[in-house]
Parts: sequence; C-alpha cells; structure tokens
Amino acid sequence: MPFGLTKPFPSNHATFETTQHWRSVARGSILNTMSVQQPSSDRDASGGTIRVGGDPDGLMTYLIDLPPEALPSVGRRDLERAWYAAREAALAERQGAVRGFRFNRPDGSHTDLALADVDARCWVGGVDRSVGIANTTGLSLCLRLLALIDLLAHAPWARSLFHLARDGAEFHPALLKAAASQPLTREARFDEAGFRMRLSRFITGFQIEAPQAVQRLSGAHS
Repeated sequence: MPFGLTKPFPSNHATFETTQHWRSVARGSILNTMSVQQPSSDRDASGGTIRVGGDPDGLMTYLIDLPPEALPSVGRRDLERAWYAAREAALAERQGAVRGFRFNRPDGSHTDLALADVDARCWVGGVDRSVGIANTTGLSLCLRLLALIDLLAHAPWARSLFHLARDGAEFHPALLKAAASQPLTREARFDEAGFRMRLSRFITGFQIEAPQAVQRLSGAHS
C-alpha cells in the first residue's frame, strides 16, 4: 500500500470544498480509496521530506514529515509572487488537480488536508507551476497564501488592507509580511488573534471598517 493511502483517511482531517467564501468548515474527506502510483520524494535544506504521488485520474497526494505548524517562514516578496502566480492561473481559468496532504508528526499523530475547492485547486496549481510545492518552502508559501485568503474571508477588520478588483485582489504589504512570518496552526490556518497581534507590529492606526458582504477574491469561475 504505497504511502498508506489505499484506505480512506481517518477522521482527524479537514476538507475544503467550493463555497461562496472559498473555503468552508471541515467536511467529509475526498481522499477515499485510491491507489497512488509513481511516488517520488524531495528533501530540502530545512530537513523536511515530501513524497508526492498521483493516480491516473489526476489525484495528487503529498506525504510531509513535518506538521503545518513547523513549516518555515517565507519572504514577503516571495509570498507576493506566489499570489500573482495564483491570480494568473485564476484569470486563465486553469483547472487544478485535486490534492490531498498528510502532515506527520514525530509523536505519530497527523493532520490530513484535502483540497477540492475549484478556486483553491486553480491557485495551488499556479503556485506549483511557479515555485513548486514538493519542497517545504514552496508548500509553506502555498499554505500561507490559502490561510491568508481563508482569514480575510471572515475578517471585516481587515477590509481596509486589501482591494478587490475584477482581476483579483491587491494586498497591503503588511498583510503579506504578517502572513509570511506568522506560524500556521495544526490545521494549516492562521490563528486570528495571533495574526492580528503580528500585524500590529507592521502597521498601526488602520481603520476597522463595518462588516460587508464577503466577495470572492479570485478571478476564477466556479
């Protein structure tokens, strides 16, 4: 059983499906019985190993020997470039692969993430083509970008820090700087309180706007 993924994932995972807010609450896994072929691995300078597999239907699986909270920080400009790559993919309406991630911890526990959202698949594909996500730095860039969008979808206090346009969104540099350095949670998200505290190191006095209807931050179509 390569990668141990020929059986369904157990229940301690999060799955993200298509919603108006781009990512939803946890739902059932899309990684049901599947066979993984042609596994490969990539070890980078951070000591993390990522094994990548795929099946004939285009499903991609990633086994990572680091938990999300141990992934490295990244550069602000690198995160900005990753966003532009993701936005280009969305504007081109490219279809990304369904991807499943298992993050293993030294104590034997793990976090499973299954990415089925239409926008997210497109965006991750753009980042993968740009910098690659089969290494811990590229994967960290990708997950930090997803976590930032997830946070902004339900954070009205941050509305003054990004601008929505037909071709996507533009982020305040402080948002990107905070997202590049704030550790991810065990669920590969940002803790909102911790993120706001880190953001306060980079920007002060921004106006908190009243909540408005949440808009999609992607140029892709569902």
